[in-house]
Amino acid sequence: MGWFILRRLVLLLVTMVIVSVGVFIITEASPGNVARNLLGSFVTPEQEASFLNQLGLDEPLWKRYLYWLAGTDWIASKRIGLPLERLTTERGFTEWWAKLPSGDLIRWQLKGEDLVAVIKHQDGRIEEKLDNRRWRKGGGGREFFWGVDLHNRAVLWQKGLSKKQWVYVHGKGWVEAAGGATDYIPLKKGFLRGDPGISLRTGRPVAKSLFVRLRNSLVLASISFVIVMPIALALGIVAGLTAERPIDRALSIVGMAFSVIPEFAMGIFLILIFALWLRWLPGASVFGNHAPWERPDMLILPVLTLSLIELGYVLRITRASMVEVMRSPYIRTAYLKGLPHHVVVFKHALRNALIAPITVIMLHVNWLLGGVVIVEVVFGYSGLGKYLLDSAMYKDINALEAGAMIMVVVAVGTQLVADIAYTFLNPRIRFK
Repeated sequence: MGWFILRRLVLLLVTMVIVSVGVFIITEASPGNVARNLLGSFVTPEQEASFLNQLGLDEPLWKRYLYWLAGTDWIASKRIGLPLERLTTERGFTEWWAKLPSGDLIRWQLKGEDLVAVIKHQDGRIEEKLDNRRWRKGGGGREFFWGVDLHNRAVLWQKGLSKKQWVYVHGKGWVEAAGGATDYIPLKKGFLRGDPGISLRTGRPVAKSLFVRLRNSLVLASISFVIVMPIALALGIVAGLTAERPIDRALSIVGMAFSVIPEFAMGIFLILIFALWLRWLPGASVFGNHAPWERPDMLILPVLTLSLIELGYVLRITRASMVEVMRSPYIRTAYLKGLPHHVVVFKHALRNALIAPITVIMLHVNWLLGGVVIVEVVFGYSGLGKYLLDSAMYKDINALEAGAMIMVVVAVGTQLVADIAYTFLNPRIRFK
């Protein structure tokens, strides 16, 4: 079993690499322009080029993938000549600073041809002062400097360069830069160090936003899972034990009806009944800055929508598996030996009948967590599925990659749990 788990973990790593490369390629090949998606259709070619340069999106695909994987701070640190440090503000944004030997933090901005240092002392005090001594002589006698700017990038400034530069500031729009920044390196630690980067759509760290959305989806999926799976398994077993009888036909028809109704139709139908007609429950699940459990009334309709859909599907699978097992030769042999009905069912039939439903349930854990995009969109629920949908619409590659990695871990992890569960349901199954 130990070697089996180790092989699965290696498979997980290989799958994550393949999926991450695939997401990069698909996103690159998909139609749309990330600059125009974020800045509007009236952005000028100069602004678009500056935007792509500032975010590193003008680099080759393979280089952007390596930067996303391993980060860029180590490259920027070598060019600047100082170690870099990442801070998180009270509003949840990221700030990058260079660290001086004294322990103070420093960033720079260009005013005219003067290099101005913004120093953050260890006591929290902020100081600005001229720092022109850091200019270096380059080829052709032109002075240049690599430093950290106020927008979390390593920037190459060149004194006296007349090329027009545009800087996009989230919340302020485009402003014409004073100075000659000619190259940018967006700063991030990389996925391998827990930093998939900044969301191009929101300007916030992807890791923090993704954690909140993942938490919300886990709440929704967990409640739906805990409610529907025991009920679906119990009703499927009852239907299988009463095959071809009225109760079996009734449960099969209900299960079929629930499983074929699309998610959006089920959600809208429940909103019409409970939110508009009866006015018992809110028709939207917009929590704002609150956690989902702080407004349990907003969870009822999304949970009910998922539960009804899953109920029909798992019920039918369990019923079919139970019918097949009850018709097996060893079950008939148990009856011929005179064993009571409840002993045959619970000791001999049930464990084998649960193998197929367990497989389906583990597959649907992944669907519950990230594949409930339609349900989250219908109810305005801030979950992982809706977050990935919005990111895909904007070609937000950092958010898409991080979300895809979570889904891979969930998919492979749930199947590992299912494989281990098989050994308890059927002693003949062993993994080496």
